[in-house]
Amino acid sequence: MAMPAPLIGLRDEGGDDAGLTASINTTPLVDIMLVLLIIFLITVPVVTHSIPVNLPNEVNQPTVTKPQNIVIAVDKDGNVYWNDAKVADNDTLLNALKSRSIETPQPEVHIRADKDARYEFVGRVIVDCQRAGIAKVAFITQPDRGTAVAAEK
Repeated sequence: MAMPAPLIGLRDEGGDDAGLTASINTTPLVDIMLVLLIIFLITVPVVTHSIPVNLPNEVNQPTVTKPQNIVIAVDKDGNVYWNDAKVADNDTLLNALKSRSIETPQPEVHIRADKDARYEFVGRVIVDCQRAGIAKVAFITQPDRGTAVAAEK
């Protein structure tokens, strides 16, 4: 008994195309996906509803949330300046910092120190800021100008 030839992709002896093909018909799959998509598009707005609430109308007033920063300068001789006014001693600086540290929001202290100033002078200012309760202390530096600075030396 002879084995019959596979019918996939072959013609029978009659010459007509009655044989099976191995391709998948995707038309029903696409039809089902489109129907599901339409169902989801219709039901999503119905599901996501919100409670109608009459919200108040208010004019937004801009508020100033950042206070004036404190700029403290230290020269190479150890003199301390509060916004261009010379501070007599560390106790005066500490008292001035304590009076400003209770403000809400608290101001930032920006320290401008001479590059030849001893670290001791800058350290005293930082300790006074810490003792006064200042949370933010920053250093102001000269921006790098690249090769022009190297050429001047």
